[in-house]
Amino acid sequence: SRAKDVTMPAKLPVNFFSTRSPVIDLFRGQLDYADHLRQDSEIALYFFYAPWCGQSVAAREEIERVASRLSDQVLFVAINCWWNQGKCRKQKHFFYFPAIHLYHRSFGPIEYKGPMSAVYIEKFVRRVMRPLLYISSRSKLLDFLSNYEPGVLGYFEFNASPQPPGYLTFFTSALHSLKKDYLGTIRFGVITDKHVAEEISLVHSGSVYLHRHVNTSLIYPNDIMNYTAENICKWALENREMLIRWLRPHGGKSLLLNNELKKGPALLIFVPYNPLAEIQPLLDEITKVALEYHNCNKSQAAEPDLQHLGDSDSSAFDSSVPDAHTKLAETFSITKYPCCNTVVLPQWHSISRTHNVCELCINQTLGVKPNTVNVPHCNFFEIEAALDSFYLQEHTFFQVISNTIECSNFLSFYSPFNYYTACCRTVNRHFLSFLSSEKTIFQTPKVAFSSHGKKDKGDIQNSIPHIEDRNCFIRDLHISGTNITGLSCRTNKTLNLYLLDSNLFWIYAERLGASRSTHLKEFAAIVDLKEEVHYVLDQNQSLIGSTLENFIKNFSILYSPLKRHLVDDASNHFHVQHVITEVTTSTFHDIVFASEKNVLLLYYAQWCGFCASLNHIFIQLARLLPPDNFTVARIDITRNDLPWEFMTDRLPTILFFPHQRKEQSVKFPEDFSVNLPNLLKFILHHSSLSSSAPCTKECLHKETVLQQGHISHLEKEIQKLRSEIGALHQAHDHLEAQLFEARREEQRLQQQKHILEKQHRTLQLHSEQLQATFDQKNRELLEMAEKLQELADASENLLKENTLLRILVASREGKLQSKDETKEALQSQQMLSNDNNVLVSTATATSEEKRIDNMDTVETEHSSKNRTE
Repeated sequence: SRAKDVTMPAKLPVNFFSTRSPVIDLFRGQLDYADHLRQDSEIALYFFYAPWCGQSVAAREEIERVASRLSDQVLFVAINCWWNQGKCRKQKHFFYFPAIHLYHRSFGPIEYKGPMSAVYIEKFVRRVMRPLLYISSRSKLLDFLSNYEPGVLGYFEFNASPQPPGYLTFFTSALHSLKKDYLGTIRFGVITDKHVAEEISLVHSGSVYLHRHVNTSLIYPNDIMNYTAENICKWALENREMLIRWLRPHGGKSLLLNNELKKGPALLIFVPYNPLAEIQPLLDEITKVALEYHNCNKSQAAEPDLQHLGDSDSSAFDSSVPDAHTKLAETFSITKYPCCNTVVLPQWHSISRTHNVCELCINQTLGVKPNTVNVPHCNFFEIEAALDSFYLQEHTFFQVISNTIECSNFLSFYSPFNYYTACCRTVNRHFLSFLSSEKTIFQTPKVAFSSHGKKDKGDIQNSIPHIEDRNCFIRDLHISGTNITGLSCRTNKTLNLYLLDSNLFWIYAERLGASRSTHLKEFAAIVDLKEEVHYVLDQNQSLIGSTLENFIKNFSILYSPLKRHLVDDASNHFHVQHVITEVTTSTFHDIVFASEKNVLLLYYAQWCGFCASLNHIFIQLARLLPPDNFTVARIDITRNDLPWEFMTDRLPTILFFPHQRKEQSVKFPEDFSVNLPNLLKFILHHSSLSSSAPCTKECLHKETVLQQGHISHLEKEIQKLRSEIGALHQAHDHLEAQLFEARREEQRLQQQKHILEKQHRTLQLHSEQLQATFDQKNRELLEMAEKLQELADASENLLKENTLLRILVASREGKLQSKDETKEALQSQQMLSNDNNVLVSTATATSEEKRIDNMDTVETEHSSKNRTE
């Protein structure tokens, strides 16, 4: 019978963590037991590992270090997810190990994809523990807003039980952001004070605010989007502002760097970063530079943040150098907002790698004293006038190579209050070394013009340099953010800013050109994939804000003075140095271009087997050629970064550089076999020493015909130039006629202006007279109104008195009538009574009449008194 296959079962797993470790090790993959343990803990960390995985073994110590600090608040569980009998292997399918998942109560899992370092893991765990920062005062609000990371703030009134409406949704959105972006670039905060919330225009409880430094901050649109945790997180991620982005390559194959560098030129800044440190002074300084660089509209929203970030620096500066700041402001006040234009003069030689560059700046003065007149916008006509004046007055920089900046001033043709400054220099690869050795701080020139408009020679040493070089000469003073404010919107070479932790990714810095022997791991480099160049910040300079500003400015200008960095190999792998010269990046120019010999150069690589088979051919060729006239060299393109014009995509490649025509290099034909006879024929054919035979009569005749052809061609060119000069003279006459007409028109306009001013003064005087008449009539009308009011009051009083008099007359008439009736009654009684009673009655009537008369007298006096009142 056929034998059966015999397989050995897998060994039983053993403990991966120590038994004394604060991490619970479920080495049999008991995932269900881990979920049971998680129910009693608010925060839980699952560490999925494979026992054979080297990265899992390396991360074990880091996890134990974090657990020793947070084991009293977080449950740490390690699960063996490789054993085939465990539930973890049956339920989970990981593409890599180790994997870290965090749970916040019932929310999770939140996967951590950052570096397997204890400080980074602890930082992420603490963010999960406290996804929200509580803002209770204005100082805490400023600290929150001044951070370089995007911030989301929610305002909730904690006067309800157990929590205000919408708070749990906002809390969950913070956890969602950690789940979607493991870097944790969005910070969530909660404001509990109504007055603090009003500082950012939050009035209603439940409002959500997204802070942005440069652009306008946003408030969550509740009327458009539903108030859910996913929507809040999505809204914050889509509208966040990324001024600086952290790059953390995970170590495996990825397109992270490639995708970011394809977006445009990138400034990579390597800083030693400790995520758990409360104060990051270097990071704050880099943040200020980024804010100024992207602050295109000079928004007021960014100013409090910058002021808060720069309180310590500004106070230290003011206390240490009180006079330096004033002196510096006076020095550069004239060119606070310069209007400049860069002019590149023609190269003196076609193969020269130097450029003579002049920068023309328009300055405004009052007389001959510089005035602090700001020119925020460049006028095209003023720039054109400056260029015309520069060329017409022949302010040409005739130096072939100059190590100084030469400046001169000349007056404007159009305005007596404008003058132009021309600063010229030679830009070459040694320019940066010149800047580093220069110690002079240029002062504001005292403008003194001679009769022909040029500045005196004695003031040349005190001239203002180029705008892009002004801060390069000032090493000791910190100039606050007016240098690169909004520069990202004013140049076509906008930089994307990236941060990398030099403690983890210093190998990338070394590949870019950082020194391996440095102790301070600070480095900055600009990489431009489109132009295939990168620049390195000098490591002798400290990585501070002013240094980064100068680095960014020098890259952003049109003709950058930065020196392109080329990576070369210091070691020489070819031992036969006296026969074949090994070329590196640093010696390429000296051996190939600066040499007075014919150079045959071989491009090869270490992995190229066919290149190695040509060594004996080149050794024989070097021995045959005279060493005084020929140089045989080779270069390893895998260890050297060559200029783009000399790169090749095929190996081996052979180039020949003739002695007198180094710029006209010739490539060895690819269809020819590379052997000694073919190489000799190729060199002799293109060498300057190939023809040494005497010239015959036919040769002399051809040479004469050729010279005559050159002479006729030059004569034609001279005639063409003369015609162009004539056309220029005609244009000049036409321009003078136009200028004459313009002056006449100006005089006519001046006369009209004087007439209009005289009429304006007359009208103004007449207006003043009318105003005085109006005021007088107004006063008279007021007086008449007062008199009429008095008459009306007197008439009303007379009417009241007339009414009272009528009442008194009526009462008097009634009383007189009653008196007559009484008298008649008495007379009748006297007639009927006895004679005895005659005397008595008479006495009685007399007394009664007196009494009535007294009463009438009293009433009359009373009425008179009332009338008098």
